[in-house]
Amino acid sequence: MKITTPDIGVDKATVAEILIKVGDTISVDESIVLLESDKASVEVPSTSAGVVKSILVNQGDEVAEGAVLIELEAEGQTAAPAVEAPQAAPAPAAEVKAEPVAPVAAPAAASQTVDVQVPDIGVEKAVVGEILVAVGDEIEVDQSIVVVESDKATVEVPSTAAGVVESISIQVGDSVKEGVVILQVKSASSAAPAAQAASQPAAAPAPVSEAPAAAPQAAAVPAGDVDVAVPDLGVDKAAVAEILVAVGDKVEKDQSIIVVESDKATVEVPSAAAGVIKAIHVALGQNVSEGIALVTIEAEGQAAPAAPAPAATPVAAPAAAPAPKAAAPVAPTAHSADKLSKEQNAANAKVYAGPAVRKLARELGVVLAEVKASGPHARLMKEDLFAYVKTRLTAPAPVPVAAAAAPSGLPKLPSFDAFGGVEEKVLTRLQQVSIPQLSLNNYIPQVTQFDSADITELEAWRNDLKGGFKKDGISLTIMAFIIKAVAHLLKEEREFAGHLSDDGKSVLLRNEIHMGIAVATPDGLTVPVLRNPDQKSIKQIAVELGELGQKARDKKLSPKDLQGANFTISSLGAIGGTAFTPLVNWPQVAILGISPAAMQPVWNGQGFDPKLMLPLSLSYDHRVINGADAARFTNKLTKLLQDIRTLLI
Repeated sequence: MKITTPDIGVDKATVAEILIKVGDTISVDESIVLLESDKASVEVPSTSAGVVKSILVNQGDEVAEGAVLIELEAEGQTAAPAVEAPQAAPAPAAEVKAEPVAPVAAPAAASQTVDVQVPDIGVEKAVVGEILVAVGDEIEVDQSIVVVESDKATVEVPSTAAGVVESISIQVGDSVKEGVVILQVKSASSAAPAAQAASQPAAAPAPVSEAPAAAPQAAAVPAGDVDVAVPDLGVDKAAVAEILVAVGDKVEKDQSIIVVESDKATVEVPSAAAGVIKAIHVALGQNVSEGIALVTIEAEGQAAPAAPAPAATPVAAPAAAPAPKAAAPVAPTAHSADKLSKEQNAANAKVYAGPAVRKLARELGVVLAEVKASGPHARLMKEDLFAYVKTRLTAPAPVPVAAAAAPSGLPKLPSFDAFGGVEEKVLTRLQQVSIPQLSLNNYIPQVTQFDSADITELEAWRNDLKGGFKKDGISLTIMAFIIKAVAHLLKEEREFAGHLSDDGKSVLLRNEIHMGIAVATPDGLTVPVLRNPDQKSIKQIAVELGELGQKARDKKLSPKDLQGANFTISSLGAIGGTAFTPLVNWPQVAILGISPAAMQPVWNGQGFDPKLMLPLSLSYDHRVINGADAARFTNKLTKLLQDIRTLLI
């Protein structure tokens, strides 16, 4: 089984990191590689569980959607299904001429095994969005087995046979077309019925091929008016879910004009010609079937030979005539079935959900973008809709006072044209996404406590150790000691690593320490997280500190590397300065700023001694931390740094 690159929103990306190795046993949704582009860093999850058989990419490779990343020996699979999968490969080349494939299934019927293939879905090819069954499942005729998606439609493909799934020949993310074998079903029926079931999919494309043939004839007719009819949807009838045009609109050929939807499929019907919409013969919610006229288009520059139109399409003419009369009484029904506005329906169309879920959302009046998805790959399920509606019905009424908490924002800038004008410099992406987070600091009553620590002895010890560390390729900085000391202190002073509750009545004390370390990069400041520093040695902290800093500068930090911190340290290092007031990073309540250490004269009672003094700046949320507590915290920290041996007591 091969795991391929999913749609990551860009043409290609670079393999930044390979997170597994050959022989590893991995589970579904476990991250396998980290891909990076100039737009995003994405951890690609495995779509199946099993043992890694081979890794087909290297770090630094550029990959596109569909590229094979790893080969997996799936759990519970034998070698037989793996051999059968390539046999399905010639099927895609058959395209519309897939009829010869059906007789191949007839000999298989003798062993009671039936191939279930991709039906005509109205497009040349589509992507497998979801596999709804597994090997060993018992399925029924017309039960949905896979979801395929294209730019025009999302279709749930039904099974053409009942029995037990023997093998699955496709994977999520594969591109498939009509005639491709999806899976093999071991049927419990006799050989004769099995052969009949196998022949049915082959017979289905025949009338479908006639329907597209009729459409070009209608489009090619040199008449002024062209009727666009409902194509073959694979079901008896479907409902008009959305009308994308209005009378008088100018449309292009193949532009989507109407969305029709059944329990199995959502299909955007394209225009058969370019021109102006002359009439719309259906209304929202109306049930339509194949051949019913949807709209009439006045084709561009084709008004002269209008007479031949009825002769060329004698069947379409009677269907088009009564349609305008039926449109008026249908309209009220549509409003009762669809409780969403046109804008809300347009928003729903952008959410990943199946046809049945979309239909239910319209009936319930739910905007899908507001519902949290629980299905695979963030797919909305019916259960999600029911949970959302239940929550809305039982939720307390909103408190009007909450509106007062909304930020007022700053006024617009004045014009500087009279003062020499301006030159615009675009902020980096990192700076832009940081603005909302930094703005939250406006709501925190922040105070900064200043102190300084004598690190003369600590620096001498560090200089003695750094030579040995350097031989091991480890950079030992004073930050490793500071992190260890702060982590030790946070175990005693837990409020400094806590969070103010939403109701403002309690402090949430965290059970673990995860420390954010601010790192300056060419694109701006980023804050990777060092996990459980209180449980690690100075050497372990130094190693991880170097790795996180390098990943930040190389833009290889994953989302996990930036989450979960409950205290932050920001150091100016060798940049300069004597002190600063770092901003508390909500939802944290404290942050420690470190300025460059400097030699200073310190009074010892009889004279002045030269001491290396480290400036400390502790900013804190005054709603949670009192000034006296902050002063005690920095005082304890100075004593720990003055004699690091006290960590062992």
